Amino acid sequence: MNEEIKNNYYAIIPATVRYNENLKPNEKLLYGEITALANSKGFCYATNRYFANLYRVTIHTVSQWISHLEKLGYVNIELIKDEKKEIKERRIYICDTPYVQKDTYPYVLKSKYPIYKKVQDNNININIDDLFLLIINNSDKISGAFYNILNNLEFNYTKDILSIMKKDKINMIKEIIYTLYSIYNTDFKYILLKINRNELINIYIISKEHKPIDFLNYYKMAIINKYSKSTS
Repeated sequence: MNEEIKNNYYAIIPATVRYNENLKPNEKLLYGEITALANSKGFCYATNRYFANLYRVTIHTVSQWISHLEKLGYVNIELIKDEKKEIKERRIYICDTPYVQKDTYPYVLKSKYPIYKKVQDNNININIDDLFLLIINNSDKISGAFYNILNNLEFNYTKDILSIMKKDKINMIKEIIYTLYSIYNTDFKYILLKINRNELINIYIISKEHKPIDFLNYYKMAIINKYSKSTS
């Protein structure tokens, strides 16, 4: 495996990890590194050797750190095996909160760059509305396969139905469809065939309750983290 996997995503260490007295300082740093590496695919596939080289410790030490994080319920480990039942990959999932974000300035934007944050949010809202208009108008710019997914999930609404729905419900539908389309354009599109409507809405409601800074990425990663583990 290519160990040159460092990226520019921000590491996130929530208060539940930062102030846990049962965790060693380096275990907290490792947790943050895992959140950064998990941003790309929804899970971290780095080996113990990679982390050992990164932190200049032994592979055994890294193994102990990860085992401790798993024991405390902060990460979930999945071993992917080949046809011969030999381990070919390890996947580490963040399992306390699905907050991994693809945001250039995830926290700085809120406090130091409010103008840019507002512009970014406005651009996202425009993209959400544009996609929704294409779909309700049955545009051929959207693939038939994605329309089938929306039909299966009962999220392909007509203008007549939308005209009698409340604004907050329409906004929910828009955000769910936007998130589904975002997942559809990744390597995780296969999980969309496993999700049902009620589960999708429940994850949406729970994600809203967490009040994340970047809700759409939070919601997206919550779906990926849940279903990529169960369908691998």
